[in-house]
This record gives sequence, C-alpha cells and structure tokens, in this order.
Amino acid sequence: MELIDAARTKAVVAVVAVNTTLIELYWSIGEFIQRKIADDGWGKGTVEVLAEHIRRKQPNVRGYSASNLWRMMQFCETYRDQPKLATLLRELPWSHNLLIMSRCKRDDEREFYLRLATRERWSHRELQRQLNGALFERVALSPPKLAPAVREIHPDAASIFKDSYLVEFLGLPSAHSEADLEHALVEKLKQFLIELGRDFCFIGSQYTVQVGGRDFAIDLLFFNRALNCLVAFELKIEEFQPEHLGKLEFYLEALDRDVKKPHEQPSIGVLLCATKDHEVVEYALSRAASPALVSEYQTCLPDKKLLQAKLHEFYELAQGAGSAPSE
Repeated sequence: MELIDAARTKAVVAVVAVNTTLIELYWSIGEFIQRKIADDGWGKGTVEVLAEHIRRKQPNVRGYSASNLWRMMQFCETYRDQPKLATLLRELPWSHNLLIMSRCKRDDEREFYLRLATRERWSHRELQRQLNGALFERVALSPPKLAPAVREIHPDAASIFKDSYLVEFLGLPSAHSEADLEHALVEKLKQFLIELGRDFCFIGSQYTVQVGGRDFAIDLLFFNRALNCLVAFELKIEEFQPEHLGKLEFYLEALDRDVKKPHEQPSIGVLLCATKDHEVVEYALSRAASPALVSEYQTCLPDKKLLQAKLHEFYELAQGAGSAPSE
C-alpha cells in the first residue's frame, strides 16, 4: 500500500508540474505576441503566419493554432496586472483557465472562480455547472445567513456554507415530499457533496439520537474537516418558519452532548428550505443561541441574466455609495 500511495503521490506531483510548465509556456508566448503587437505592429495575419510556422516546424505538436495563440495573448493581457493570482492560474488546467476567462467579465468574478475551482478541485464539467448556476452572482447578492453563535465559534463558516444550494441534478418534480428530497440527496450523494464542498464527509441519513428514552432522527448528518465539527441538515419543503429553529437547536444539543468527540468543535445546524424570507431569517437568527443557518435549495438552474442584472444594480448602488467593487 505504501508503494502504491507513493506512486500516486509522485504521479500527482508530475501532473501538477507538467500543467504549471504548460501554463507558464502559454503565458510567455502570450507575452511575446503582446510585445510584438505593441512594438512591431503585429496583427492577426502575422499571428496566423506564426501558427503556420510552428505547425511546419513541429508537426506533431498540438495547441498552437492562430486562435489559441490569440487566447494566450488575451490570457496574459487579462492577468498581467494581478500578480496575486499567478499561483492559482498555474494550478488550474488550461481548459479551466479558458472557461473562466471567456465566461467572466469582471476581475472579482474571475478571482472568485479561480479560487474556488482550485480549492474544491472542480472538474471542467463541474466548473461549467457552477458558472451556469450563477454561483458568483448568488453569493454576491445573498451571502449565507448565520446565527451569531456560528460566527463566534466558527469564524470561517461564512466561506464554507451557502445561502442557496443548487440541486438540479436530483430531477425532482415541483411537488415532492421531504422523504423524496432526502432519498434523492442520498441517491445522488456524490453530486451533493461536490455542491456542499470538498471538506464535507457524509455520516448518515435519519441519524438517530436518543434523548430521555426517545429516539429522534436527524435528516442528514455530515462532518466538515475544515471546521472540525458535525453538521446536521434538516430538510423542509416549504418556506422557512421561525419555529423550525427550535427542533434544530434540540438536535445540536443532543449531538454536542452525546455524539461530538472531545477534540471536535460545537456542531452546526443547517435548515435547508424550499424558500425563505430574508427578513424573517434575520430576525429568527439574531437571537438564536445555537450555531445555525438557513439556506434554500433550488431544483432548477436560476435565471442567470436576471441575477446579472440585479448584480449590476448592486454594483451601481455601491459605486454611488463610494464602495464599488473593482472592475
């Protein structure tokens, strides 16, 4: 086993090194073309000649078409004034970088996806899914609503949880029960774990805790490695109601008394509801004694154009107030 693990580690290191070298090469080529355009008046025709020259000199080498050479130049142009992103760019494959560069219009949006794709190790397909699901717009417009106890006990929780979780992969009908939702999430557990984040580990569904001789079942129980704590999910197919928090707080108390290990942090509870009124959530959480949060689940891809329009309005308001995010 040690030999296998060592070989796998060596293979991963080799792949990362090859990818880093490739990205650095593309950056250098893009920088070279950019300099030639500025100093020698190169145009598209000249780049096409360069592509043909490379094809003739290196007939077995792929990836140096005129269009790809232009993308290398755009890549260098896009990030040349952002040295803090240099490491992230080299950790992601070229296909990921191209997707982010082509789909994102703002510096902060590109940085958002670069950091998450690196942290979560998204596949190209999952990166496409998150872009299609307007994750950046959703996070910018609706940061997660956390009880004060969550922020106090787990300062990094805001970067780990979401205000809404996209579960379009479940294929649920518009009319579904809590049992249907739970069953579908367990059936599609791999996709749900990707949506939650790579540090979530599944413990069980209908997880039983015993209090006073009675059995109580928590819908879904996870462990988060980054926060070092249990995370209980309670599922609600209707709109959030303040009284839902009471049951969740009861479960968290039971987990912390009887399930949590001594070295672990206090448990967190997530109410995953079909819909919620943000003001009602804010009022309900402001006096909550336990570390809890309220999130939505969405069974269909959101209207990205509508979210982009709302985000544009948000940026304009922020600019008017003198605190606009950087372009």
